[in-house]
Amino acid sequence: MGKQVWKPGNMLYPLPVVMVSVRDRDGQDNIITVAWAGTVCTNPPMVSISVRPERHSYRMIKESGEFVINLVTEQLVKAADYCGVRSGRDVDKFKEMRLEKAEAEKIHAPMILNSPVNIECKVTECKELGSHHMFLATVEAVHIDEDYLNEKGKFCLNDTGLVTYSHGEYFLLGKKVGSFGYSVQKKKKKKRNSILLNMIVFLKRYSVMKIILVY
Repeated sequence: MGKQVWKPGNMLYPLPVVMVSVRDRDGQDNIITVAWAGTVCTNPPMVSISVRPERHSYRMIKESGEFVINLVTEQLVKAADYCGVRSGRDVDKFKEMRLEKAEAEKIHAPMILNSPVNIECKVTECKELGSHHMFLATVEAVHIDEDYLNEKGKFCLNDTGLVTYSHGEYFLLGKKVGSFGYSVQKKKKKKRNSILLNMIVFLKRYSVMKIILVY
């Protein structure tokens, strides 16, 4: 199998596509769609988003130091694409995409109710890396859609129809091919009831003996 060597570039795909909702000091709300987003720490829970400085939402995040990450589903993919190619300087994205708005609890920013997961974030640092500046943020609260709680109270995130972004295209998550740690998990031995087995063996022997005595 042949390989080609290309110049350095970003080829780390697929990625989560998320809608980031923000509010500036004047109370103006906006949404920016981001693919450069990720988890950076578990304890304390932290995330990052990378935004170009020329984007309208960049100034809003710098001013407020807060934002909400809203996960994108198949039903939201058109809105996500729209919010990524239209500027909040010109349009009200909530209105144009008919997105329901709700207030966050820990920060001053809007959430997108249509999203199954909303992550409230507070900026701790902004790293000026080059074409993009990366906002590091702590997670202040997480909101989940109760419609995806099963009878045991487990949140079934993978049933929400999440969308990923890969090389300029959007994709639904595919079929499950494994679970974390399954490669080293020991196979569960089938539980056998020794008493029941002994009874079965006894009954078989008793039946044979009975037949012999009859004949």
